[in-house]
Amino acid sequence: MKRRDFLKYTAPAAVLPTFINGFAVKAFGSSSLLAALEAAADNDHVLVMIQLAGGNDGLNMVVPLDVYDKYQAARTNIAIPEGKVLPLINNIKTGLHPAMKGIQELYDDGKVCIVQSVGYPSPDYSHFRATDIWLTGSDSNQVLQTGWAGRYLATDHPDFPDNYPNDKETDPLAIQIGSIVSPAFQGPDANMGIAITSSTDFYNLIDGVQDPVPNTHAGIELEYIRTIARQTNKFADAIKAAASKVTAQGAYPDHNGLADQLKIVARLIAGGLKTRLYMVSIGYFDTHASQTQGGDNTTGYHAELLGRVSSAVKAFMDDLTGLKVSRRVTGMTFSEFGRRIKSNGSMGTDHGAAAPMIIFGDYVLQGVLGASPTIPDATSVNDNMPMQYDFRSVYASLLEQWFCVDNTTLQTILLKDYQRLPIVNGIACGTITAIDDVNNGSKNLITNYPNPFADSTTLKYKSKGGHTMIQIFDTMGRLIGVPVNKILAAGEYTLSFDAQQLATGTYYARLQNGPYQQVRTMLKVK
Repeated sequence: MKRRDFLKYTAPAAVLPTFINGFAVKAFGSSSLLAALEAAADNDHVLVMIQLAGGNDGLNMVVPLDVYDKYQAARTNIAIPEGKVLPLINNIKTGLHPAMKGIQELYDDGKVCIVQSVGYPSPDYSHFRATDIWLTGSDSNQVLQTGWAGRYLATDHPDFPDNYPNDKETDPLAIQIGSIVSPAFQGPDANMGIAITSSTDFYNLIDGVQDPVPNTHAGIELEYIRTIARQTNKFADAIKAAASKVTAQGAYPDHNGLADQLKIVARLIAGGLKTRLYMVSIGYFDTHASQTQGGDNTTGYHAELLGRVSSAVKAFMDDLTGLKVSRRVTGMTFSEFGRRIKSNGSMGTDHGAAAPMIIFGDYVLQGVLGASPTIPDATSVNDNMPMQYDFRSVYASLLEQWFCVDNTTLQTILLKDYQRLPIVNGIACGTITAIDDVNNGSKNLITNYPNPFADSTTLKYKSKGGHTMIQIFDTMGRLIGVPVNKILAAGEYTLSFDAQQLATGTYYARLQNGPYQQVRTMLKVK
């Protein structure tokens, strides 16, 4: 990497001084997402992203009760006992891990949406690469140098980082609490982060101490870093001012790092900071072994992690309600991938593909989007949950329904036009929408015959009109083909799928039509 590129992509990503409850706080400037937020008049909405780092086992977090026998058979040594699964109001097909009582209460209060089997075609099972894909919004075979939240910056803020903050934008537009800089905020020409690299630099900025810059290439780089540092000082003042306005908060669980982070977020929101996007994180979800405790599958390391997430989110939402700012906030959980369907011999699970996301907030539409994950009658170590929803569809839905971003801007941010899902109540953007029940509306949309088949099979599918796509995946989540991807009139259609070159085994046909989707299991035999 060239020195200029190194400075551009890494130097600004340093930590602000520690000044709020003992936490170091990072602030990020404008980005594509944030620019889009500003476009919505009088929109003071906030999005809080919670990263479950390590690859969360979604199958034990959101338990499929309607296919419980298959679930239990696939992971006998770690399956949650059916009688211990937390039920969800008006939903008999799905339940939660018993450690997630806080999320259960929020769901029953109408403040949680669960999106099943979220992933992307041909998933990568490396922690680093998979995280990069989620944060940049890239395809699995595509490496992007910009984040999904930074790509809009080049057109909306061409002069960044010069003249920021200014009279109009006095507060940081995004804040990450912790030590990991998210690639989601990388723009095409500069990292949008503001940084103080040391306490000495911080006090030099306050006192106005600055050595002269030599008229050399290195001097140009030094001046760039100092520009970022000056921003950090100004944004730090705004953060401290907001924090000082809140002197009392609700109760948060002790010894819970995620709760400590969310407590700071609630304080800043209630303090009037105009920041639109927050990112917090909790790690150690890479549960290859000892995921559950011997003799009691409701306990163990994974249960402790889910309990921390659940209690932290519940305390956060209660605090926001008490501070009278809960209606400004929507939150979401995400992880770089899920785990395999079948457990391993070490009472754990290995890297997998799709996993559920939890969206929460006062304006979130209560429900479980999608069917319970497809689980074979006899699972192998290679079996993954087939993707039902693309993670970028969740991003697009939140941008459109929470931040009121128009379709043209959405495609600029996400590079493609992704499916939108009913996640946020339409009144959040000043409109009233009528969206059909996407789960009931997505039944019997795609079948195939014969099934099992040898050389070919006929796909029969329905379209309600508009963009219609069929994707074929194998059990590892790899995209085998896209036989349909076009605008269709409402009606029924058929096509012949040639499988002569495919190995014997299980395949999945995923149909997507507007907000509707369905996954069909197909079996090729000799």
